Amino acid sequence: MSAGLLLASLFVSALPVSGATYHLTVAGLGGEPEYEQQFESLAKDLDKVLRTSGVDAHVETLVGKEATRERLTEKFGVISSQARPEDEFVLILIGHGSFDGVEYKFNLIGPDVSAEELARLCDRVPAKRQLIVNTTSASGGSVPALERQGRAVIAATKSGTEKNATVFGRYWVEALHDPEADVDKNEAISALEAFRYAARKTAAYYESEKRLATEHAIFEDTGKGEAVRAAASEGGEGLLLSSITLVRFGSAERAANDPGKHALLAKKEELEHQIDTLKYQKAAMSEDDYKKQLTAALLELARVQQELDK
Repeated sequence: MSAGLLLASLFVSALPVSGATYHLTVAGLGGEPEYEQQFESLAKDLDKVLRTSGVDAHVETLVGKEATRERLTEKFGVISSQARPEDEFVLILIGHGSFDGVEYKFNLIGPDVSAEELARLCDRVPAKRQLIVNTTSASGGSVPALERQGRAVIAATKSGTEKNATVFGRYWVEALHDPEADVDKNEAISALEAFRYAARKTAAYYESEKRLATEHAIFEDTGKGEAVRAAASEGGEGLLLSSITLVRFGSAERAANDPGKHALLAKKEELEHQIDTLKYQKAAMSEDDYKKQLTAALLELARVQQELDK
């Protein structure tokens, strides 16, 4: 497949559509009071911030005694029955994970759940655009089982052998509260922006503590490649992540919660992602074609923004 055709196919799966977003956050088994409190606090914080992300956000959170394999399966059943292909699905795992060299498991009260089982549950959700954020120890071992076209997978560790407790989850939640994570200043934080923020903060944490880093965050969002630590236009790594909006603030948040402006906001975000995609495609395009398409998209974006500002 030529570079142009490859990026065109990635663009189709990365395009945002006007649908709902289903969020499922699970705080797994802590094992110790300190971790139990930490995991539950992070999950509840996420629940709160995600509920402000728009009128079309459906948020479910499992913590404490509710964080069991049975309840997780039940929640997936509800979401699978309600979600549509044009919707998005976001699964966030907080806690401990284990990896025996072959199989990753997310630690829950009672029986654990494997990456393969999680993948089958996610496959039943009709939403074509999905995001899994696995912030647990050994989470890198889950990526091969979870990756699929149209699904972005983030892991706190680069492999299943990084088994120490992680801090990535703490900074992932922090990213959704901090406007500094909004690098492109569009009053919205994408999954790619949150990943970059959390990865940078995680590295800074180990440096400040003068400790050897025991976690290195990665992602895979093409559905067929090796996980990477940074976005790259060649191969399209990061394109899907950049198109998934997690939270909005300021005027974007107000528009997301205003049914009268919902369609305009969706159009604005679609145009922003078209511009991002053009940047990925630039190397495979003629300079004139690139400038023509970019100018048209920027002019339309300005028009839509003007309508939103009224």
